[in-house]
Amino acid sequence: MRELVNTAQSKAWNGDEGRHWSDHHDRWNAVNEGFNEPLLAAAGIGPEDRVLDVGCGAGQTTRLAARTAARGSVLGLDLSGPMLDRARRVAAQENLDNIGFEQGDAQVHPLPEASFDVAVSRFGIMFFADPVAAFGNVARALRPGGRLAFVCMADPARSEWSAVYGRVSAALPAGASPSVASPSGDSDGPGMFSLADPLVVREVLTKAGFDDVRTEAVDALGNFGRDVDDAAEHLLGSGPGRHLVEVQEAAAGGDAEQRVRAALRSTLAPYERETGVRLRTGAWLVTAVRR
Repeated sequence: MRELVNTAQSKAWNGDEGRHWSDHHDRWNAVNEGFNEPLLAAAGIGPEDRVLDVGCGAGQTTRLAARTAARGSVLGLDLSGPMLDRARRVAAQENLDNIGFEQGDAQVHPLPEASFDVAVSRFGIMFFADPVAAFGNVARALRPGGRLAFVCMADPARSEWSAVYGRVSAALPAGASPSVASPSGDSDGPGMFSLADPLVVREVLTKAGFDDVRTEAVDALGNFGRDVDDAAEHLLGSGPGRHLVEVQEAAAGGDAEQRVRAALRSTLAPYERETGVRLRTGAWLVTAVRR
């Protein structure tokens, strides 16, 4: 990987969290796939467009864009080696030959200037240590008039899964509450709610070289598991889930993992349906144009 400034995020996404997302990419896609249609519609990708997918993860949105830009090309950029390995394997299995992936930090990665028509991201742009620098780098990579479309987290109160973590923490023995802001569960550094305020989004993108910044509220139900047991086990393996266990071990010792699992099961029970455990995510759909 080339020059890197976002070292904390690189450590998380090339460590346990990146491996967890890679190993369970289908499950995380089931959580977030309700945002694919509005994101791609807003991006307006044409058949010959050159597309940049920022924070592409395991590459579902990259592959969707590649099918739309059938005579164009798509580049997926991400910090996470484990997720990019998965993205490359799946793209090869699906015989997509207009797609490529690079590992890099979007804040500083040497993207070719004015070489893309569209940049997209599905929840991959909230963790920048310097968001103005990162979006400025993306803007330089777009041609003048190029389009930006991304989905980012809105206020945590709009997301049911965020409330689940809060209620689980409150039900456990005293200890520091976990944060769902960063992939590791820690509160330090940039987090997933860093762009939850539309005024912040507008300010960042305007400073970075974009005009016509628009935000639209979008919500989607995600499938977090087949049933309560399955969903609890899945969330237990995520960054915030692992952090909950660590906090409980420090606060009360004993079988902390079992306590957290039981609290998750109880809290998730009201969301169980015949189709699985369904939790709502609230987000912003943001569009802008490079000036």
